[in-house]
Amino acid sequence: MFIHYGEIPGFSNLFLDYISEFENVSKYYKRNVHSAGEYPALFEILAKKERTVNSITADIIKKQYAGYSPSKKTLHNIELLKAGSTIAVVTGQQLGIFGGPLYTIYKTITAIKLCAQLKEKYEEYNFVPVFWLESEDHDFDEVSGTTILGRENQIVELKYNDGLEEEINRGPVSKNVFNDNFDEVLNNLKENLRDTEFKKQVLEYIETIYHRDATFSSSFFGLMFGIFDEYGLVILDPSDKEIKELLKPVFKQELSNFREHTNILVERSAELDDLYHAQVKVKPINLFMIEENERLLIEPYENDYRLKGKRKKFTREEIMNLAETNPEKFSPNVLLRPICQDYLLPTAFYVAGPGEISYFAQLMPLYDLFKVNAPFIYPRASATIIEKGVKNIFDKFGLAFIDFLFEDNAVFSKVMDTISDVKIESVFSEANKNIELTFDNIRAYLFNIDKTLVELANKTQERVFQSVDQLKAKSADAEKKKHDTVFRQLAKVSNILFPNQTLQEREINFIYFVNKYGFDFLKDLFNELSVSKFEHQIIELE
Repeated sequence: MFIHYGEIPGFSNLFLDYISEFENVSKYYKRNVHSAGEYPALFEILAKKERTVNSITADIIKKQYAGYSPSKKTLHNIELLKAGSTIAVVTGQQLGIFGGPLYTIYKTITAIKLCAQLKEKYEEYNFVPVFWLESEDHDFDEVSGTTILGRENQIVELKYNDGLEEEINRGPVSKNVFNDNFDEVLNNLKENLRDTEFKKQVLEYIETIYHRDATFSSSFFGLMFGIFDEYGLVILDPSDKEIKELLKPVFKQELSNFREHTNILVERSAELDDLYHAQVKVKPINLFMIEENERLLIEPYENDYRLKGKRKKFTREEIMNLAETNPEKFSPNVLLRPICQDYLLPTAFYVAGPGEISYFAQLMPLYDLFKVNAPFIYPRASATIIEKGVKNIFDKFGLAFIDFLFEDNAVFSKVMDTISDVKIESVFSEANKNIELTFDNIRAYLFNIDKTLVELANKTQERVFQSVDQLKAKSADAEKKKHDTVFRQLAKVSNILFPNQTLQEREINFIYFVNKYGFDFLKDLFNELSVSKFEHQIIELE
């Protein structure tokens, strides 16, 4: 079953047009992902492209697998990146604890299955799925927590507190080492996961990857490797010093021409703001510098450069020399990162979430400025998993997924009308109609006596409606108490489908499902997830 994104609250108009009315946003994107007939032209361009950088990147990736035993398929895919006939299908994500929300899994499955589908149609090319670790992001708060559902289907946030001040600049998260406080995260996971036949296996697996002295980067790498290596997923960590060596031309060009780049990005952002929205705030320079373990934004200062919040300054000659001799000190921001990614890889598709699709509309002009081929931006698969218990509640009360899309009260009212002898909604709706009719008669009478009293009648009616609404709310609360078990069931279902009032895929971690259904759940999910519909999928578990 599929649901159009337009029926689900929370998606931007830009994303909705990208999915369904591409002609409205075509000027913001280089390529139309909906036009498969345009794919071969880009494949041909990439096939003719000089492969030295791609080849060196492949060798660096192979070194990054030191300590692992990658599958033959993964090793083969790494080697294929050197070949002129190879096309990369790339996705990426921040290094959230335990993989972050489910959509990380969905993005990766999309990239892998898209490669298989493309290979069936374009046999003369090789298609390699690549996962770009966003290891240089420095937003600790975003990656230091994840969400599961507890023993009673309550929402449980697993949050790592490293003991440092919240506002401190921790630098790239990849370098953050888990300290003793991480034991608390693992203990919370253990306490809140319900007891199942798979719990011991799940906890042992997680604890071999996530533990004290591991890093965000090594753990995330290990997790993705463990889940997706059999499918040939190639994982790339761009924080590698050797990768930075390859990116020197990009860094230097950004430092030299930032004013031109910024002007174009500001114009594009303003245009988007007029019609839709600009996803990312444009910075004067799209580069950070890593200095004394901090990731600091580089800013223009008169004719020189400086680090934001610091007194440290650089002349143009000094900073260009630093980019040449110490490129590992430089880190691209969110708008420059895709340029770096597609400079290193023969990328034809980037698998993106709704937010990423929006910021690609902003950054597309950079591809021409850097003379890098822009990829097709391919929407990731999106899904909500419906468990058997949830399906039983649906069937019992005549509900569907779409009933939970809006306020819980709407679901409660619908169920109340099903199970209650007194139909609260209809009773109070009829009462309001009668009140309206009564006051219409009163106003007609008063109009003939004293027109000034009509306004008083209007205000009196408004107060009566407010009193009736309050009485309706109290009646609903009393009804809930009467049917407490039913409403606790509905609250649990709501937590499963829309935790924290958002889509399941944006909050819940995969561990919740693996703990209940075993690791075969991931294989079943891989098989069930559709990656070509560009709609929200409902996956029912047996």
